[in-house]
Amino acid sequence: QVQLVESGGGLVQPGGSLRLSCAASGFTLDYHAIGWFRQAPGKEREGVLCISSVGNGDDTTYYSDDLKGRFTISRDNSKNTVYLQITSLKPEDTAVYYCAADPTSGSKCPLWSGYWGKGTLVTVSS
Repeated sequence: QVQLVESGGGLVQPGGSLRLSCAASGFTLDYHAIGWFRQAPGKEREGVLCISSVGNGDDTTYYSDDLKGRFTISRDNSKNTVYLQITSLKPEDTAVYYCAADPTSGSKCPLWSGYWGKGTLVTVSS
């Protein structure tokens, strides 16, 4: 059974940083596109960042140019985990953050559907 479990969310003050984790079980993340998404209260879910394997490295794709600079995605294949690092957090970053994985081996970014986790809540407030 495939499971994606997000963790690392919480209450953070503006300007702070967080690293979110997406751990997979029943599924190996290597060679699959993995995406981070978020859904703010009252808004539609939006894509944040995606990572996929390219040659001997990874390709990362931002879903929006507005998100460049404060969000970084990385993976640790030995832990079967993908991370989302967020810096200089703003109140508008408050959202439930989800990860998703494309079930197709060799899949590339951007990712729009696949296996989904249940999300982790990030609240940015003083």
